[in-house]
Amino acid sequence: MSGANLTIVDTGCANISSVKFAVERLGIIANVSDDLQEISKAQRVILPGVGSAPAAMRSIKNKQLTECLRTLKQPVLGVCLGMQLMVEYSQENNLGEQVNTECLGLIPGSVNKMQVGELRLPHMGWNQVTSTRENPLFANIDDGAYFYFVHGYAVNVYEHTLASCNYHKDFSAAINKDNFFGVQFHPERSSDAGAQLLKNFAQL
Repeated sequence: MSGANLTIVDTGCANISSVKFAVERLGIIANVSDDLQEISKAQRVILPGVGSAPAAMRSIKNKQLTECLRTLKQPVLGVCLGMQLMVEYSQENNLGEQVNTECLGLIPGSVNKMQVGELRLPHMGWNQVTSTRENPLFANIDDGAYFYFVHGYAVNVYEHTLASCNYHKDFSAAINKDNFFGVQFHPERSSDAGAQLLKNFAQL
């Protein structure tokens, strides 16, 4: 692929190197930055995330990235926690607090603690993803393909769900509104299917 102008947002709390390597393996030049102008001018933006929603939102606010991310018009892909930060709020909060964590509000919805019955939490490992409607992000990916997950919170299946996964109950494996896309799984750790999804995103 040609060297697309892609910027990975340096949120200050993400395992960014694995996402950068996965993108570069596709022949895409990726910059890692928390510079507002560079993010705004990028052709495509990836919002990665590892850790907790409160810590990530605190870092984003400290870096004054909130309004920049909210005004982006180019394709934006949130990965794992990065997807969760795209909705309005998360039940994941600081220890001992009962209030929800305010997120970026790029896509309507909320993040809730997963109800998994007697299954292990967090949901960790490979699981099948089923598209709920045809969309370019999952082009040339078999329905029911396996992706790699690590999470204990999730967005329920709703009107903005692009793809779903089941772990005791169905949850959103991917969401979308306008130019904002989010995936709960880690495409950078999901072998050929993950590589195809990143390639699809780079061609949006």
